[in-house]
Amino acid sequence: MTTNVAQTPTLLLIDDEPALAAYVAEAARMSGYDPVITGNDEAFRERFAALSPAMVALDLGMPGMDGVELLRFLAAERFRGPVMIVSGFDRRVLESAVRLGGELGLAMVGPIEKPARLDELERVFGQTRERLAG
Repeated sequence: MTTNVAQTPTLLLIDDEPALAAYVAEAARMSGYDPVITGNDEAFRERFAALSPAMVALDLGMPGMDGVELLRFLAAERFRGPVMIVSGFDRRVLESAVRLGGELGLAMVGPIEKPARLDELERVFGQTRERLAG
C-alpha cells in the first residue's frame, strides 16, 4: 500500500515515555504529520501493518526490547520511509544505530538526542516532509 503524500503523512512513533512521546508527536503534527503513538513493540508492529506509515520515529531504549530489533523489523518489512531515532543513549551508540539502519537499507534521519529540542525536531520533520512531498 502506498502512502498518498498529498494527504497528511502518518508518523508512527514508539516511545515508552508518554510525556516525551506526546512532545515528539506535537512537533510532528506542527510539521504536517499525523502522528500515531505506540508504547511497546507489539503495538508498534500491529500499527505498522495497519497504517503503512510514511515515517517512523523510535527510541532505542525500551523496557523488554531493543530498538535495534525494530530496525531489523523495518528492514525485513522493506520499509522505505524515513526512520528517525530519538533516544537518550550516548551519541556514539546513536550514531552506531544510524549506521546499522543504513546498512540494513533504511532511510535514516537524525539521530535526535533526548532531551529533544523542539527546533531540532521541527527541522528534521520539515526536511523529511519536503522529501516525502517531492
